[in-house]
Amino acid sequence: MAKTAPVVLTQNINISDTQRATSFNHSTDSSSINCQEHSISAPDDEIPTIDYSMIFSGDVDQRPKALQYLAYVCEEYGFFYLINHGLPDNVIDKALKGVSEFFNLTEEEKLEYEKKDSADRIRWGLGFSPGDHEAVKREYLKVLPHPKFEGPDKPAGFSKSLEDYYQRDREVMINLAKAVSKTLGFEENYLEKELGLEIGADVSAMNVYPPWFKSNTPIGLPAHHDPGYLVSLVQNVNGGLQLHYKQKWINVHMPSNSIFVNIGDHLEVLTNGKYKSPMHRVILNNKVTRVSVATVHGPSHNTFVKPAPEFVDQSHPPKYRGMIYKDSLEANGYHEIDGKSCLQQLRI
Repeated sequence: MAKTAPVVLTQNINISDTQRATSFNHSTDSSSINCQEHSISAPDDEIPTIDYSMIFSGDVDQRPKALQYLAYVCEEYGFFYLINHGLPDNVIDKALKGVSEFFNLTEEEKLEYEKKDSADRIRWGLGFSPGDHEAVKREYLKVLPHPKFEGPDKPAGFSKSLEDYYQRDREVMINLAKAVSKTLGFEENYLEKELGLEIGADVSAMNVYPPWFKSNTPIGLPAHHDPGYLVSLVQNVNGGLQLHYKQKWINVHMPSNSIFVNIGDHLEVLTNGKYKSPMHRVILNNKVTRVSVATVHGPSHNTFVKPAPEFVDQSHPPKYRGMIYKDSLEANGYHEIDGKSCLQQLRI
């Protein structure tokens, strides 16, 4: 049945935009990131940095200190830059380049992946400015990389580049889950067992945000929380992502070769609020197109996530009801990375 095709971005994404080595050196200053909401915008010096190599160091003095700092960051902030993570730059660059090339496909080619069912494993779509379905504020492609990866057939080589990136990114996040388990006072396989991570249901959203002048609002993605236990993000240029911390919005300016990580809703539930899932949003950049890959690393679909007994006592009653992970996803648009937070539904 014929239907009216949605309006897509008319400006091609230059592949040079995805060369992160130069993008970070010429990143957009936070002064060009504006918001008309009543809020305070702060620099990114409040965002902590975690050295991945230190939390897995063989040095008997360094590792305990690194784990102690990770515990502090997870409890106080819920987000951080991850450096020295071992994920090769060329793997990230190829993935970002492939994302750019996908969004430069013809409208007809991308419509093959338009949402038809909420459970589709590959979904392409558009986000429009409120009240204006001519102004695209975001174009996205969503896939389910784990437990079974399936990527788009086009462009050539894109699916392989994505799979390579997801495999390496997942290795880093699984190891980080082991470190987080240690910070909570457990054996390193605690989260793997509690959340069924061997068959964890991961969701990834690849996004392209056009410059603000193409939209009637600077909001690229409204304030939201993410599901899962950890969320990882890489991008081609700085400027756009903001975190809500202590009643103000912090601009995220990732160091070169870093991964941005934040705690997900289901780790907050499991720890009964000890580790917090932060609110964040995307503000459109005034000058350039931003491309990002955000991956929610989740429990297995059938895992019942509730506050663990170790975090509940008379002084700390349960703050959340339990729910099967798949049910919480379905209640919020299935594999939507930017849906409503399940914390609102689960909070007691």
